[in-house]
Amino acid sequence: MVSIEVKGAYVDFPIFDAKTRSLKKQVLGKVGGPIAAAAKVPVIEALQDITLSMGDGDRVGLVGHNGAGKSTLLRLLSGIYEPTRGTARVTGRIAPVFDLGVGLDPEVSGHENVMIQGLFLGMSRKQMAKRVDDIAEFTELGDYLSLPLRTYSAGMRVRLSLGVVTTIDPEILILDEGLGAVDAAFLAKARERLVDLARRAGALVFASHSDELLRELCTTALWMDEGRIRDHGPLDDVLAAYHARS
Repeated sequence: MVSIEVKGAYVDFPIFDAKTRSLKKQVLGKVGGPIAAAAKVPVIEALQDITLSMGDGDRVGLVGHNGAGKSTLLRLLSGIYEPTRGTARVTGRIAPVFDLGVGLDPEVSGHENVMIQGLFLGMSRKQMAKRVDDIAEFTELGDYLSLPLRTYSAGMRVRLSLGVVTTIDPEILILDEGLGAVDAAFLAKARERLVDLARRAGALVFASHSDELLRELCTTALWMDEGRIRDHGPLDDVLAAYHARS
């Protein structure tokens, strides 16, 4: 059973500087009254009071300006960030497609990295072995697949990662539209595979600035604003409210 249950979740990031890191300040902060107050570390509340419930078949789009908290929410749902307060429980195999460099080893070949990243995304060696030829054809990397990843350009690394992630069968797909570092022709090719990937997923959370793609893939939406959920409901209703205020 696929499910996402987030209740009253916060994600805080403490801001340390040289003064707050010093041993002297840490010790004084524990024993002195007024000094303790002055020694407190500033904290940014990247997510505030997030409550979200999803199940199999749900397709949720994330909208909001840059810095609104969309990427932090994706990382919370993927298990990369733990809530500082509140709870976040996810049942089902997650495929996070937003940080394409995760799981890659620069010292081994492209072929070996295909296997490594596939295992990182929850696939078996047998499953990945069946996908190698398709991935090689899609990436158009040819003989470079036999070379160490450190010899690749940024665009070539994105091609390799996209080749892997778009062949998996996720139960929960956490997807960010922003890819970058590849040419327009290949990005159009990759977009077709990403759309197919999203349709195969049991549940989808998709962050995008494209209303067209959101309407193609999602039925409901969350509007993120300053780390909070500003609105949640049918996709077109949320998009209308978001554009009216942006």
